[in-house]
Amino acid sequence: MPAPLICLALAAIFALIYLLRHAGGPQSRAKSVSKTAAVVALVPMAGLAGAPLPILAGLALGAVGDFALSRDGQRAFLVGMAAFAAGHLAYLWAFLDLGAMPSGWTIALIALGLSTEFWLLPRTGGLCWPVRGYIWIIVAMAAAAMGLPGGLWPVIAGSAAFVASDMILALELFVLRDARAKLFASRALWVLYWGGQALIGWGAGASMAAG
Repeated sequence: MPAPLICLALAAIFALIYLLRHAGGPQSRAKSVSKTAAVVALVPMAGLAGAPLPILAGLALGAVGDFALSRDGQRAFLVGMAAFAAGHLAYLWAFLDLGAMPSGWTIALIALGLSTEFWLLPRTGGLCWPVRGYIWIIVAMAAAAMGLPGGLWPVIAGSAAFVASDMILALELFVLRDARAKLFASRALWVLYWGGQALIGWGAGASMAAG
């Protein structure tokens, strides 16, 4: 089996463990290990597949964010959000290098960002400004992703899944109150998030190899 596929398989095993045993559950060492390892293993996968350095940096920063968000407390949340914001900026850099151009999706994504002023930000309390800043960073990343050449469809699809996972996370953290709804949200966002990261890493590597 090619080395990138071995790394992807290992990442998928940890991702499945997290989904079945820890998503939506209390903080624990096992939860932190499985969640972080599921994305850490994507870094060598993407590197061996030929992905550019900013993509590897985005994946690595995502792993840092995953570890932080698997811990309790506002400080851990802010560290995790900062790591993910930096990861999105790394992806933005990579997408521009890969040929991203303005597209019709930009207006829709700006509208989505503006909508959070009504359904999300009033619920975030003292985290309002950090959350607002994060929103516009991911909007910029997603707008660049939507403007990539069609041959990079795995990266485009992965970025869209990442945005969807962040929306579900926002609902889970600040809007939903029902325990069953929060559990379903945790599992859905993990599938979208990890799948999105895997598609971004694999798709960027495949595009470089083809080029």
